[in-house]
Amino acid sequence: MQIYAEMKEQPLPHQQLQQRPTQPAGPLLQALGLSKHFGGTIAVNHVSLTVMPGTIVGLVGPNGAGKTTLFDMLAGVAPPTAGRIVLNGQEQQQRAAHTRPTQGLARTFQIPRPFSTLTLLDNVLLGRQQQRGERLLANLWARRRIAREEGAARERAHELLEFVELAPLAEQPAGVLSGGQRKLLELARVLMANPRIILLDEPAAGVNPHLLEKLIDRIARLNQAGTSFLIIEHNMDLIMQLCRHVLVMATGRLLCEGEAHTVLRDPRVIDAYLGTTTP
Repeated sequence: MQIYAEMKEQPLPHQQLQQRPTQPAGPLLQALGLSKHFGGTIAVNHVSLTVMPGTIVGLVGPNGAGKTTLFDMLAGVAPPTAGRIVLNGQEQQQRAAHTRPTQGLARTFQIPRPFSTLTLLDNVLLGRQQQRGERLLANLWARRRIAREEGAARERAHELLEFVELAPLAEQPAGVLSGGQRKLLELARVLMANPRIILLDEPAAGVNPHLLEKLIDRIARLNQAGTSFLIIEHNMDLIMQLCRHVLVMATGRLLCEGEAHTVLRDPRVIDAYLGTTTP
């Protein structure tokens, strides 16, 4: 795909163009010896990884390798059996999932499930964090301020829909969208929180080639503006285009990691995917 030669001219949403606060020199996200047991089954076995600010890291492996379970732990959905999660230098493993977006981490799912009867605009607005209008006293004493904030949020949501090229459908119910369009809508929704790092779970799954090019383009340009990504993906074309560093999991363990072009030719990786090595 000639994605970088064909990048469109849609502007990045203005908040993504604003210079972020000075990023720490250390890791943005770390998993340190993470394990997850379900009864006698070990889904993730002592996995460690690091995502530095401004990078895109790929996470690949055969089905059942434990990748999504690892994401669940990083996102706070599943507490780890053992190990630590450090985000922006702060321990996260004991914190609830709803606190992650306020700490700068957002997550998408392999199969997006938008609220099908709500409009695209309303679905995006659901990604807004720390809404003052949800507080009773604020509604009584700060109505004008709340109205200004809600107006700014709607403007931001419209910008994000424009960014993912869904603006013409802003007032349509999300149920009209194709699978690929739902991936784009979900990306717009998580961007409402202005995250520093986004966990993408198989963004290419079920997406037609045209929409996939569009999705790759948006990920690349968000990264250029400072957003980091950790991406689970089976589509190696996407991995090779976007990720310099790749980690490979198999049977719950981290098999190897390194530069994408080197890792994906590793005989251990080929064996994990195909069950046989090649000369």
